[in-house]
Amino acid sequence: MESEPLTYPARINRYLAHKGFSTRRGADELITKGFVKINGVVAKLGDKVKEEDIVIVAEKVLAETALRHRYLAYHKPCGVSTDAQHNSLSIASELPALRGLFPLGRLDKDSHGLIVLTNDGRLTERLLHPSRAHEKEYLVHVDKPIKDSFINHLERGVLIEGYKTKPAKARRAGETIFYITLVEGKRHQIRRMCTALGYQVLDLNRVRIMNIKLDDLKEGAYRPIEGKELMTLLKDIGL
Repeated sequence: MESEPLTYPARINRYLAHKGFSTRRGADELITKGFVKINGVVAKLGDKVKEEDIVIVAEKVLAETALRHRYLAYHKPCGVSTDAQHNSLSIASELPALRGLFPLGRLDKDSHGLIVLTNDGRLTERLLHPSRAHEKEYLVHVDKPIKDSFINHLERGVLIEGYKTKPAKARRAGETIFYITLVEGKRHQIRRMCTALGYQVLDLNRVRIMNIKLDDLKEGAYRPIEGKELMTLLKDIGL
């Protein structure tokens, strides 16, 4: 993947290289073979792409691209940071074998649960841009019994520091435990939502990102995302 920012309109070969499909020379070959479409029309060498254009690459190429990349589900423990700042333990320092992979999104140091790690830069914008409403599900333990009004407020949206959170899905899982599914990712959002409603979070565990589930993956362990699970993820984010 090219490291320089992509500016639009962009030549189709540079666009494909930037998104991690190929080198520019390799992209020219994909275009020549008719494997690329722009807004439903087979692309030609020299075509330019605008930001709003829809670029589709043949499934055969997507499958080959996926083989060059790594996709992992990792259960981040509490106390481990998703970056290397503040001299804290980070994923890279805990798992040297995963250096070169980067986490998609954050999970605060005091929380644990699912992180997707990859070296496929195409996923970053597709998963993290605010305009993308991809689901992330959490299991949350709070400090006192949950009332129906608390669940209702979470679902309708909570005002936190002048911002009202988007509607969410929430359901009780025990006297002081609930599931919540968000389609946005404000910093410490769930903790701040709970605080605004008079509750304190005791434990926060992310259990799902889109179709990728934590299931019984132990803390500190990771597994590959592959096969149907990977193809569903790539398809759902438009790759």
